[in-house]
Parts: sequence; C-alpha cells; structure tokens
Amino acid sequence: MKSDQLDPAFARMAGALYLTIALCGGFSIGYVPMQIVVSGDAAASASNLLGHAGLFKLGVLADSAVILCEIAITVILYQLFRRESPTIAMMSVIARSGMIFVMGINLMLWVMPYGLLTLPSDFSLAERQNLAQLFFDAHGLGIYAWQIFFGAHLLALGAMVLRSRAVPQILGWGLFVGAFGYLVQAFYELTFSSNTTLGYAIIGLLVIVTISEISFGLWLLIFAPRRASQTTTFKHA
Repeated sequence: MKSDQLDPAFARMAGALYLTIALCGGFSIGYVPMQIVVSGDAAASASNLLGHAGLFKLGVLADSAVILCEIAITVILYQLFRRESPTIAMMSVIARSGMIFVMGINLMLWVMPYGLLTLPSDFSLAERQNLAQLFFDAHGLGIYAWQIFFGAHLLALGAMVLRSRAVPQILGWGLFVGAFGYLVQAFYELTFSSNTTLGYAIIGLLVIVTISEISFGLWLLIFAPRRASQTTTFKHA
C-alpha cells in the first residue's frame, strides 16, 4: 500500500540520525585515518598514532556513535517505509544490520594497533609496528566489506522511496542509482582491480549517492514533518 505521508516524528529522527552519521562518519572514516595511516610505512603510521592519540580516541568515539545511530536509523526507516513493501523493507533491515555487524568488527580492527603499541608485549617494536600496520590495512578493506551490505540496503531503500508518494522521486533515483557506487567500489577494491575508466565511474556514482543521502536526510528532517502538518491542516479544513 503506497502512502503520501510519513510519520513526522520518525521522519525528524531519521533526518537527524542521517546527518549525525554523515558528520561522525566523515570524521572517523575520512579524516582520522588520513592523519594517522601511511600506506606501506609501518613506522610512520605507528609514530602518527602515538603522536595523535587524542585524535585517534575521538575517532573511536565517533565510530561508536555511528554504529549506535545505525541501529536506530535501521529500525526507524523500516517503520517509515514498511507500508510500501514489507518484503523490501525487511531486506533493507537485514542488509543494514549486516553492515552494522561488519562495522563492529572493523572498529575492533581499528583499535588493535593502539593496544599493540601501548600495552606491554613480548614482540619487538618493529614486529608491533608491522602488526599494527596489518590491522590498519585490514580496517581499510573492512570498509569496502561493509559497503556491500550498505549498497544492498540503499537499493532496497531507493526502491521503497520510489514506490512512495511521500518523498520526491529524484531522491529515490539518487539512492537507487548511487547504491551501485558503493557496490562497484567494494568489488573493485576487494579484488585489487585497476581500471581508470571504472574508477572515474565509481567516483561519479559516489558523488550522486552522497548528494542524495544528504539531501534525503535534510528532506526528512525539514520538509517531511512540514508536509505532514500541511496535509493534516488541509484535512481538518
């Protein structure tokens, strides 16, 4: 059954969670690793980690916040769009739950280097640095692993948005088409591929999905509640 109105309270919560995830995730996944991890140089990565311990811990807190927000938004999005298709809604829940599980494992991979470099150990310094770099590299690949689940979730979410009369169709298409950016990038990186043309295509799709996700979050936060309020007013009139 298609609907032309979303629950305003759930819409606000989903929008706020979307933007929180975007901010915290951009910091913990985008900014922090760039300041710490040096590809192929275990000693430099270890030095950066110990020299930016405060930044590293903030990144861990931000990652933890993302995981908690993901749990909440998974349930809320299901409540918002389950009327469009219960089957697709459940698929979106399962896919995003799988992503959350992988993100939890990935967080453990991220914190292991700090323990290796700061806690007493029988390993030599060089061995600890090399192990720390191995965990950093595994964490980087882990991001692409959870992107598979997230891409599947966005396909389902985009399909539900397209079935709904409550959300602008352009947002649904942006989520649905952009989902292939996450999926293709995940398979591209996890298979250690190298193709310049495909790389440009991935960037284009990721730009589309990033704009669509932020726009979707803002729409849920600002316009969906207002639209519901206007609809209620018209019905009473």
